[in-house]
Amino acid sequence: MTLKAFISGCSGAFLNDAERRFFAEHRPCGLILFARNCETPDQIRALVAAFREAVGSEQVLVLIDQEGGRVQRLRPPHWRNMPPARCYGHLYEKDRGAGKAAAFAGARLIAQELHALGINVNCTPVLDVPEKGAHEIIGDRAFSDDPEVVAVLGRAVMDGTLAGGVLPVIKHVPGHGRARADSHLSLPCIEADARDLEAIDFRPFHALRDAPLAMTAHVLLPCYDERRPATTSPVIMREVIRGTIGLEGLVMSDDIGMQALRGPYADRAREVIDAGCDVVLHCSGDFAEMLDTARATPPLEGLAAERFARARSFLHAPEPFDETEAMALVSEAAGSPVA
Repeated sequence: MTLKAFISGCSGAFLNDAERRFFAEHRPCGLILFARNCETPDQIRALVAAFREAVGSEQVLVLIDQEGGRVQRLRPPHWRNMPPARCYGHLYEKDRGAGKAAAFAGARLIAQELHALGINVNCTPVLDVPEKGAHEIIGDRAFSDDPEVVAVLGRAVMDGTLAGGVLPVIKHVPGHGRARADSHLSLPCIEADARDLEAIDFRPFHALRDAPLAMTAHVLLPCYDERRPATTSPVIMREVIRGTIGLEGLVMSDDIGMQALRGPYADRAREVIDAGCDVVLHCSGDFAEMLDTARATPPLEGLAAERFARARSFLHAPEPFDETEAMALVSEAAGSPVA
């Protein structure tokens, strides 16, 4: 049976009977984990195994947001507390080689933890370029306000993640850095013109256009589409994300449960696919929303299936690395020992 073109959340640390039946029937191509799903290493491994068993496939993706800083679903005592991306940017400003090495090392250490749990996708690096006065939702999650630095360190994180046997997701294409609102709560409108967007916001994404996976931004860019946010805009998907930026990999939506999007969940899912996104992401674990999303989502086929297979082809056994050296590099960027 074919997988469906959506990634789902679940409600807790273990699958309940309804969720098992849901995953067996609708067969999402991925599962995304949040803090509510993560208690101990053994519990997460059991949850991941139960999802794969219910779907009946080892080809599925298991995702998490483990950026470091404010956005990390796994925390002490079982997992390291990692610094935010901006720490690597600050170190890069002082010593470019050290900054790149630390960003790679941080990603490699996180990938080591995820791989051990059966998690094969980390939703990082953030390639957004913050603008002065923008909402703090991005803030120190960004490496720098210089697009060239963002591209260099984003590449280092992408490479470190892949070296650890985990797939990276570049986000939030085509750029959330200028937003003056949090798209979890409302739809940001970015009034910049196309020339400025191409010169700054799009540059890191273009530099990493070979990334296996990407996630959209729920932002309105009136210079391209006055009505629809990037996630549901065929114009932005075709002309900007696949065209100007030139992304080659699988593109998933950001969470369709965010308040930047409107309407019933079935409509949101259909709009995402109709716009040209390959995969719908739904995160809340709310069962009624999961059903509506699944019923409106098509099978993963055609170009989307090809991109999914290509993304999975990047997965390989983790490469050897010196964990002690990596910890020292990250601690230098953080300004204190990482535990």
